Amino acid sequence: MTDASNDIVDFHWMLEILQTIDIGLIVIDNEYNITTWNAFMENHSGRAASSVKNQPLFEVFPELPEAWFRQKADTVRLLSIRTFTTWEQRPYLVRFRNYHPITSTAEFMYQNSMLYPIVDTKNQVTHIAVVIFDVTDIATSKLALQEANGELERLTRTDGLSQLFNRSYLEESIHRELQRSRRHNHPASLIMLDVDFFKHVNDTYGHVAGDDVIRFIGRQLRLNLRETDTAGRYGGEEFAVVLPETSANDAKVFAERLRLIMEDSTMKHEDTEFKITISLGIAELTDTMSTEQDWISSADHALYESKHNGRNQTTIFKTK
Repeated sequence: MTDASNDIVDFHWMLEILQTIDIGLIVIDNEYNITTWNAFMENHSGRAASSVKNQPLFEVFPELPEAWFRQKADTVRLLSIRTFTTWEQRPYLVRFRNYHPITSTAEFMYQNSMLYPIVDTKNQVTHIAVVIFDVTDIATSKLALQEANGELERLTRTDGLSQLFNRSYLEESIHRELQRSRRHNHPASLIMLDVDFFKHVNDTYGHVAGDDVIRFIGRQLRLNLRETDTAGRYGGEEFAVVLPETSANDAKVFAERLRLIMEDSTMKHEDTEFKITISLGIAELTDTMSTEQDWISSADHALYESKHNGRNQTTIFKTK
């Protein structure tokens, strides 16, 4: 018996096995008509083999991307090799409902798939076997782990009270923006802001009221930031905002909008109402600021000027 004949015999044995195990099998001819459809496919599609036999694959599964699948099949046919697709490349080859709803939250069956050439006695590819593996449990477990790791990463860089970035991540962002701005020769501004008389708030209304102030500022910053901006709690009642592609004058527009929001707002704690204001300092990145600490110090100096000149105002750092 020739090697090709042995391959055919071996493959027919495989077909017998695949009829009974929990793996999907479709065999198509070179015109993409279905010739074999195993019990797995019947159970999950709800269609008997007799109803799909000799039907075009793309009519049975109109959601299957035809151009993509034909390219995969052409590779199998021309090179007589197997090709694989994992759920991470494409969640599924054909959409089936997940039949383990108790143990998995997935709405559909995640699948790995393989296209396998079937050759005749002349070693010509006459059919392609499409094998489908249900990997829903593996996929959902990995996705859940990725989500948990992502949440852990978010928590390690987030300030719990303000829900802004913490100081460590904020300093990394300032460093990255300094490098990016230098590389592309684009403007960037840094705002440092501070709650006026914050000690008085804590001493008069209590630390719970002070925490409410921090949360309120964090919320207003998140509402007013662009997607490209980064805001964080630098420490205590001090915050920083990194504004890429922004001159000092444009940064002042943002700063004044935020300052007026604070000025016009009334804080409530239990049965007491009180007002807060903020002071802000802006530093546009210049050639004289060689490190992120130089940049932070410049913005801090401008913030000090706002405090020194009466608070509740915005000051732009001026190089001497």
